[in-house]
Amino acid sequence: MRSHLLNETTADLYRRAVTEGVERVAAKLATTERPHTGISVDELAPVINGIDLDRPLEDPAAVLDELEEVYLRDAVYFHHPRYLGHLNCPVVIPAVLGEAVLSAVNSSLDTWDQSIGGTLIERRLIDWTAQRIGLGPDADGIFTSGGSQSNFHALLLARDEACRKVMQSSERALPKSDVLPRLRIFTSEASHFSVKKSAAMLGLGYEAVIAVPVDRHRRMDTSVLALELENCAAEGLFPMAVVATAGTTDFGSIDPLPEIARLAAEHSAWMHVDAAYGCGLLISPTRRHLLDGIELADSVTVDYHKSFFQPVSSSAMLVRDRDTLGHATYHADYLNPRRMAQERIPNQVDKSIQTTRRFDALKLWMTLRTMGADGLGSLFDEVIDLAAAGWDVIDADPRFEVVVKPQISTLVFRYVPRLEGVDVRKDLVDEANLHARKALFASGEAVVAGTKVDGDQYLKFTLLNPQTTTADIAAVLDLLASHAEQYLGESLVHAS
Repeated sequence: MRSHLLNETTADLYRRAVTEGVERVAAKLATTERPHTGISVDELAPVINGIDLDRPLEDPAAVLDELEEVYLRDAVYFHHPRYLGHLNCPVVIPAVLGEAVLSAVNSSLDTWDQSIGGTLIERRLIDWTAQRIGLGPDADGIFTSGGSQSNFHALLLARDEACRKVMQSSERALPKSDVLPRLRIFTSEASHFSVKKSAAMLGLGYEAVIAVPVDRHRRMDTSVLALELENCAAEGLFPMAVVATAGTTDFGSIDPLPEIARLAAEHSAWMHVDAAYGCGLLISPTRRHLLDGIELADSVTVDYHKSFFQPVSSSAMLVRDRDTLGHATYHADYLNPRRMAQERIPNQVDKSIQTTRRFDALKLWMTLRTMGADGLGSLFDEVIDLAAAGWDVIDADPRFEVVVKPQISTLVFRYVPRLEGVDVRKDLVDEANLHARKALFASGEAVVAGTKVDGDQYLKFTLLNPQTTTADIAAVLDLLASHAEQYLGESLVHAS
């Protein structure tokens, strides 16, 4: 069994095995005709559950043959131009090369003695991102597993900063347990669910999050935010944080960052910007101004695995003041004893809520060194241009209604039947849209997402592929309309 360990004696086996695996994937990518096959859970689950994991196949070629049957054949392929579902991007080749390198070397980015070179590359990329944001000379940050963890980490720091301020200003000794129930987080009703989830995990409860309504552009209504912050103070509560979103999941809307920053500062609240989606604007050659005000944040979430076209996982959380990262610092004698900090040994675990971490920064490093920031940013510009053109297509189609013009690259819309002399029930319209999405997915011809707007069922195009065209959008609209019309026709016949 030692023959399977990657070392100096098995380098040739490693080369052959990886080459064969790459050939299989490359062949699959080159011949993929639709985003996925449309296979159902009931069809695939018995195949995977029937495999005896205690009886290895031993032959790597046989394992790859089996992998074709249980994974590669039926995987959802984000590179296909008619994958218009979630915030999944096609990935750039330099990043995939980085993924292969980091997996083989297997550095762990928690301590310097496990990741020489890797530590410095990650720190350089954090500094580069902080400069792009404009956070100032005292900024710092850490790579994370994704936007949810980044948001959680930022709110952990915000919580402990709020507690520190409240306890310091109190006239009497105030235990932390007395402060926590009085903390409040303010965020748009269109923000990511991880804000509420983080509040619960931080011991504050879901009720600590105040959902601020959005305006007609689906951005946080700052006039309401101002009132809510004043109410918070009047009720003897503490505004812990205001979370602005730069690219909401459903609409891609960007909250009014300068005004939010002003209000947060007036109430001594931590300002966090969730730019997991919109961070690609940091490298846009033409649209960086859409993030004006992000430089005023106390912390920022970025997901390179969305609008930087990186493989999952590649995310980071950045802060204006590196000292605040100390709220997540713990020194263990067997890993990162305090003396190492005094000796200026750069252990990344000192500022991370994870211990063992992959060297995900390498993927972004390889990408920037190959393509450059402008080259990468131009890809994001392309999908934003596509979304604007897509809005025109949907808005001109009488079968659909679209909610709002996109700021980034999502389009929320729904099929609206226009039957002569027939008034179709609202619940039936919702069912038709839901059915259209499910039927389209089951066909494998395209993938779209869905959401609810003001209680009604809508469809969503998330555009992150520069290869997608307006012709693809029009074709998918035809497919959706066909499925919806068929469903409505059958439903109306049964009802009559």
